[in-house]
Amino acid sequence: MHSVVERELELNLVLSPERTIPVPARLTYRTADPYAVHISFHIGSDTPVNWTFARELLVEGVFRPCGHGDVRIWPTKIDGRTVLCVALSSPDGDALLEAPSAAVSAWLERTLRLVPPGTETDRLGIDAGLELLLAPTPADDLWLRDPWPSDESADGES
Repeated sequence: MHSVVERELELNLVLSPERTIPVPARLTYRTADPYAVHISFHIGSDTPVNWTFARELLVEGVFRPCGHGDVRIWPTKIDGRTVLCVALSSPDGDALLEAPSAAVSAWLERTLRLVPPGTETDRLGIDAGLELLLAPTPADDLWLRDPWPSDESADGES
């Protein structure tokens, strides 16, 4: 059975050092996809903007700057409150978002209790999938038998 942990929250899109705009977002974690976290940004369009990245990146980003390339995360303080900065980069543009650290950390803790770090592989069912894939089937017997008689006959006929 697979579980889902979700959290609705409001992030701030940083437009300049003096100006931010609120962006509703949803954090989602699925035990069926145990290495990933998903963020959907609801920006007033028909479909949300979705990002997926490693849960480990978010866990590390709560404590120290991390990430390279498309997703970078780091903790900081703004006006006396702790926030997580999330920098996203894509061919369509770049965005810097501020997320409330306490809300993200509480949600992240729920995911870690559900699937502790290092146990993600157990959730993927790789062993069961391989066992099913490699299990012998009745058709395998056909391949094990020689469907054509050998040129050498057992009774010495030519």
